[in-house]
Amino acid sequence: MNLHEYQAKQLFTRYGVAVSQGEVATTPAQAEAAASRLGGDVWVVKAQVHAGGRGKGGGIKLARSVDEVREAADGMLGERLVTKQTGAEGLPINQVYVEQGSNIDRELYLSMLVDRGRERISIIASAAGGMDIEEVAAKTPEQILTAVVHPAAGLLAYQARGLAYGLGLDKAQVKQFVDLAGKIYRLVVECDASLVEINPLIVNDAGDLLALDAKINIDDNALYRQAELQAMRDPSQEDEMERSAAEHDLNYVSLDGNIACMVNGAGLAMATMDLIKLHGGEPANFLDVGGGATPDRVAAAFKLILSNTSVQAILVNIFGGIVRCDDIAEGIIQAVREIDVKVPVVVRLEGTNVDKGKVLLADSGLSITPADDLTDAAKKAVAAV
Repeated sequence: MNLHEYQAKQLFTRYGVAVSQGEVATTPAQAEAAASRLGGDVWVVKAQVHAGGRGKGGGIKLARSVDEVREAADGMLGERLVTKQTGAEGLPINQVYVEQGSNIDRELYLSMLVDRGRERISIIASAAGGMDIEEVAAKTPEQILTAVVHPAAGLLAYQARGLAYGLGLDKAQVKQFVDLAGKIYRLVVECDASLVEINPLIVNDAGDLLALDAKINIDDNALYRQAELQAMRDPSQEDEMERSAAEHDLNYVSLDGNIACMVNGAGLAMATMDLIKLHGGEPANFLDVGGGATPDRVAAAFKLILSNTSVQAILVNIFGGIVRCDDIAEGIIQAVREIDVKVPVVVRLEGTNVDKGKVLLADSGLSITPADDLTDAAKKAVAAV
């Protein structure tokens, strides 16, 4: 689950991380009033969307008067921001963050993330702040500094000092960096964050470290114990179908094709999409109904994939291990009848109670095409469109 910048900075403030003063606004008038309250003669107006690259997409504007603040907010609110991370459809801008301008001496990069390969929290720092860290890693990898934290010991001061020296900070700034890193590490652990990123982390003209931006991702699997953070979720920034799928415990990802897939098991789902591609088709989605699929969940999955108007055929590929094929067949029949499915449905069943499942489908009187194996199913689905 992603947080907006203003929400992330609220957490930073709670943990004692220095940030620029700012206020969130949902109307141009609120943005203008916020600038007046904040004071100063330069402000930054930032679109609040769950995507990076806002500046390049026109989602960050510098304003030198309260009138310019209002004008910038008016140009953003109600629009959709398109960046390289959003896709062509962009994300809606429902809020802007009005922040006091800062005098920047240096821009640095700092992040902490769960490194699943190492099973540790890794810290990444770079003197090339303000740039895409992926670009820095590709072109000048020597500018990337890392440290890995052992969970039993926690972040040790010498690790933070090593990173600070590598960034070329002076003695006073090294002390600030060690303190900052400790606070961020505590936030990561206590808030179940999978990523905390500050880009840029600036050194201002007074020589102090300041988090000019903030990005926080919370581990979805830990939200049951993070009720306060879960309340910060912004559904408007999420794919509507993916959000609906999560409500039914379905793993769903939208794609650009026209053959919808309903499969149990992530590996089998990827193999199914590969075979569709191999035989000349284009999958419309990744959908894993899980090992414990029930008739009701199957029916919900059908409704979900058919909400995509691009779907011209459905391929159901179920291997009954934990789940029984006759239960899946009942769910398919229930869904086809309830929704009045108009597109071809190709079904491949294998595993527990497969014969019962096939009999149920055959006796349903519905237009459902059986398949003998996965290759046969993929070929029939591609042929159907």
